[in-house]
Amino acid sequence: MAAETISPDAPPADVTAGGGVAERYALALLALADDKRQADPGALDRIAADLDALFALYRGDPAFRAFVADPRLSAADQKRALFALLEKAGAGVEIRNFVGVLIANRRLSALPAIAAAFGAKLAARRGQQVAHVTTAFPLSDTQRAQITARLTEAGFSGVKLSETVDRAILGGLIVRIGSRLYDNSIKSKLQRLQYAMKGAA
Repeated sequence: MAAETISPDAPPADVTAGGGVAERYALALLALADDKRQADPGALDRIAADLDALFALYRGDPAFRAFVADPRLSAADQKRALFALLEKAGAGVEIRNFVGVLIANRRLSALPAIAAAFGAKLAARRGQQVAHVTTAFPLSDTQRAQITARLTEAGFSGVKLSETVDRAILGGLIVRIGSRLYDNSIKSKLQRLQYAMKGAA
């Protein structure tokens, strides 16, 4: 299968240099989905839904995040646990094979970045606008809906969220969409307060 030819040291020919690991794997999965569409028109949507479901589990389950990030686990342990999870979730063979390639190449920790990159590329292809949202803690479904609604009210259409968790911002959120940046993080507020206090001294 094409997915099994993916290598971190040999990116597909259409990937630009310096795209990074997540970029390369995301493009490889997108190319695989496009190949599958020739025989199965719904392949891209199915693969995207399977990857979204896996990414949602990553965002919402601290134990799963720890599992994905743990470098001490052997490839056999990772494969056994993840394949059981994917089978239980009813994931298609493409995502199971893709995860197998990540494990074989010791790239499982890149899964969230790959899922985010894949989602962003698919959104761009579909004419959606991607809002890159950074928070200190994973978003809830309610928070996602609120952020999407606010961005829609601000004039952005077809918004898709690409989420990153960064404990360093302490709280609040940072949203980047197009050329606009909305920084409402606690870290940024503390920095502004610090600068104001210096100016008043």
